[in-house]
Amino acid sequence: MTLVDMIQKILQCRILVVDDQEANARLMERLLTREGYRNITLLTDSRKVREAQAREPFDLILLDIRMPHLDGFGVMGELKAMGGDDYLPVLVMTAQTDTETKLKALAQGAKDFLYKPFDKAEALSRIHNLLEVRVMHTQIRDQNRILEEQVLQRTAQLRQSQLEVVRRLGRAAEYRDNETGMHVVRMSKASAALGRAMGMDEGQCELILNTAPMHDVGKIGIPDHILLKGGKLTPHEWEVMQTHTVIGADLLGREPSQLLETASLIALTHHEKWDGSGYPQGLKGEAIPLFSRIIAVCDVYDALTSTRPYKNPWSAAEALAEIISRSGTHFDPRVVAHFEQIFDEIQAISRENADPR
Repeated sequence: MTLVDMIQKILQCRILVVDDQEANARLMERLLTREGYRNITLLTDSRKVREAQAREPFDLILLDIRMPHLDGFGVMGELKAMGGDDYLPVLVMTAQTDTETKLKALAQGAKDFLYKPFDKAEALSRIHNLLEVRVMHTQIRDQNRILEEQVLQRTAQLRQSQLEVVRRLGRAAEYRDNETGMHVVRMSKASAALGRAMGMDEGQCELILNTAPMHDVGKIGIPDHILLKGGKLTPHEWEVMQTHTVIGADLLGREPSQLLETASLIALTHHEKWDGSGYPQGLKGEAIPLFSRIIAVCDVYDALTSTRPYKNPWSAAEALAEIISRSGTHFDPRVVAHFEQIFDEIQAISRENADPR
């Protein structure tokens, strides 16, 4: 900011003069006007300062101490009670020069003093100095706000890029054994709905919505003759198929990102079973991450009700009955209970995101 710009901004600052003696207030107004200040407000009733400040904040308040109804200390107390993190300079005008008055005013928020009767040149100098600090403070505050907005914007862009990578990888995995990839859309939306029903906050529900599509990303590393086999897998083929959990976790890695860390954990653990008979680690009960317990139910349900090369789709009622029958063995009973409670919503998600015919 150039010196000329600084002077212009100072002269445009909003100044409030508070003095119960109108003649004193007018005198200060004339002094400021001659100096070039253009936004000056006068108040002779100190009880109106709070309202005026709340309506449109001032850049400087010239405040008398001795006033009826509410003295200068009371005004500063109200201004302080209004809170905010802004820098509001208060220039106290008083005939009292004792230390006690000065210390009390400073404690209440005064930034400088004018002792009556004041010298005009001194008054203008003190006013200019306080407003210069105010302008610089405002400029720094605005710059910081712009920087914060830029950081938020770039963070959002980075997150959006991560989400796009996650979604594309998830779809890439699904396209290998699903014609449309709508499976990941249905099961991720169902997982978010189920998480919400179980008391997750919106941030957690959004996280499970965005990471669920990555659960089978490790299938990218499974050979086609195993992944697309129409018949039953041999023991060796089944061992290879199970490695998609570890492959998925390895693909996503352990980056310092909540999104990718969660997706990696889900890829690794979504085939674990409540009774400990799952893979790859044989986790049991609540040792299995809750996100994975939720996704396991929604994934199996959608797989059962979907058309696959090796099977016809089950009806919604048949698939629900199968889910319930596996409660306590394959699935967390609490998750199954909530799934059953919101089953109408699950069916609606399936209808709204059906595979194209």
